[in-house]
Amino acid sequence: MKSAVSSSSVVSSSSYGGKRRWKGLIIAVLGLVILSMLVPLLFLLGLHNGFHSPSGYIYQHKTSPSTQNAIKRYNVGHNHNRSEGDQSNRLQDLITKFEPTLPKDALKKYAREDKNGTINRGSNGDKLSGSKVPPNAVQQPPPSSPNNSRVGHVDQVTRVKASSNDEGGKSCELTFGSYCLWQQEHKEDMKDVMIKKLKDQLFVARSYYPSIAKLPAQDKLSRQLKQNIQELEHVLSESTTDADLPPLIEKKSHKMEVAIARAKSVPVDCNNVDKKLRQIFDLTEDEADFHMKQSAFLYKLNVQTMPKSLHCLSLKLTVEYFKSSHYEEKAALEKFKDSSLHHYVIFSNNVLAASVVINSTVMHAKESQNQVFHVLTDGQNYYAMKLWFLRNKYKQAAIQVMDVEHLDLDSRKGVPLHLSLPEEFRVSFHDVDNPSMSQIRTEYISIFSHSHYLLPDIFKSLNKVVVLDEDVVIQQDLSALWNLQLGEKVNGAVQFCSVRLGSLKSYLGQKGFSPNSCSWMSGLNIIDLVRWRELGLTQTYQRLIKELSIQEGSMEGSAWRASLVTFESKIYPLNESWVVSGLGHDYVIDTQVINTAPVLHYNGKMKPWLDMGIPKYKSYWKKFLNKEDQLLSECNVYS
Repeated sequence: MKSAVSSSSVVSSSSYGGKRRWKGLIIAVLGLVILSMLVPLLFLLGLHNGFHSPSGYIYQHKTSPSTQNAIKRYNVGHNHNRSEGDQSNRLQDLITKFEPTLPKDALKKYAREDKNGTINRGSNGDKLSGSKVPPNAVQQPPPSSPNNSRVGHVDQVTRVKASSNDEGGKSCELTFGSYCLWQQEHKEDMKDVMIKKLKDQLFVARSYYPSIAKLPAQDKLSRQLKQNIQELEHVLSESTTDADLPPLIEKKSHKMEVAIARAKSVPVDCNNVDKKLRQIFDLTEDEADFHMKQSAFLYKLNVQTMPKSLHCLSLKLTVEYFKSSHYEEKAALEKFKDSSLHHYVIFSNNVLAASVVINSTVMHAKESQNQVFHVLTDGQNYYAMKLWFLRNKYKQAAIQVMDVEHLDLDSRKGVPLHLSLPEEFRVSFHDVDNPSMSQIRTEYISIFSHSHYLLPDIFKSLNKVVVLDEDVVIQQDLSALWNLQLGEKVNGAVQFCSVRLGSLKSYLGQKGFSPNSCSWMSGLNIIDLVRWRELGLTQTYQRLIKELSIQEGSMEGSAWRASLVTFESKIYPLNESWVVSGLGHDYVIDTQVINTAPVLHYNGKMKPWLDMGIPKYKSYWKKFLNKEDQLLSECNVYS
């Protein structure tokens, strides 16, 4: 009986122990399940705010002594249900994590409130919520505790920083470098904003349209995109600036913007869009390359050909010349050979250019009756020049027009003559004034051509002449030039010592010159014809031309090199203040220097009579045109 009882008690105790073990396992499993549910729930409720914003900046700071004192005060007063060690460690981690975002008195306030057992909440008892941290705000993420009131302080501090000019500037510099500050200081309004916006919209619409067109369900959107693309293409084909756009363009732009937004919301294959974008990019690149080549060709064509208006003027003058009879005064014929007068020589095939040179010279002359102008032109423009200067008077100055192609010269019998204008060559060099600068300066140097070496034979009765290029404008009296004593020199010219003959040795190919000799420029030159004939410079030039043509097989492009060597050591340097050059290529010449210069030289490709001339310099040339002549308006010279 006892044994039965004992055995039953053993069985019951073992079964009870087994039940307790199973119960413990069940409780543990339930605890894990509840914990696994609570962790993501807590994460969703606010713990995720503890992660750093991808667009912000993270700074690690050591806890300051004032923060340590606040932590100690907090640990002394806050010991309700936790040990001092746990509280201190937890709060130490929180303070280290969030210290950069707190105001200076935040820790004191936090400790004071916690001593009183109060926690800040909203007016309705809900916890305070923070706002999203801006990318340029230097701060840490808000705390993970849902009851922490400092989230509101973070929002306030962030707004203060965003509205502060100082902090905004520092953030701009930290984020994008000092260029960001420079960009803000030198910000300019974009020109033709609507044109650029339409081009961007057209670019995006073209990239999405092929993918949308393949979707049957988006047939309506496909038609809208196609229609909008066609409308913008038509508008942009007729407009290059915002002023050219039609009045309702903003509505069309809005329609395109809506269509693009709808296209972006449609799920399409990104590879197709990417391929289309690359295709458009390649086409645009090819188009830009084509336009660059076309622009270079048209630029060269514009430089080398006469504008339509000037060609019209020359034709009308030629026709008018043969319709009427003309005669020259005997007094003028006598002046052409009088060596006591001031003789000016101009090589030109441009009626208006020669007219401006003469008119500007006469207008500033103290005694115009002593001035004689010899215009040397070609057979094509001879009669137009002749009539122009017969029907237009320039005070008391005498003007002679000569056809170079029909001159009877003893030294050139049997040799055909052709008009050649001063030759210009472009040279790039480092500025002598700033040799350390890496920037390269470019200049156009104009030099005598073949026709200039006919001067001693053409004007046998003259001793001295002033040669003016057709692209100059005179702003002061030039009579002082006739008082210069050239001595043993032949050519009075402005020297250009930034380019010396030694630096052009590879082009000149001669050994008979000094490498330190400066180059010189035509435009304003006073020539001693007597000394020229004595030294035989024309024969020297012709010999050099033959040598260079034998070396290169052509005479083309050899005139400037032969001229530099021919006049080497025979240049009388004029003061640089006589001439301001570069008005045909340099955009940054000081206006005050231009206004005070005796002579303006439009050397370069952008001559003032061309459409491509530099606009701010054209007025100095145009004011000497004879605007009363009816032929100028008939040929649209001023348009």
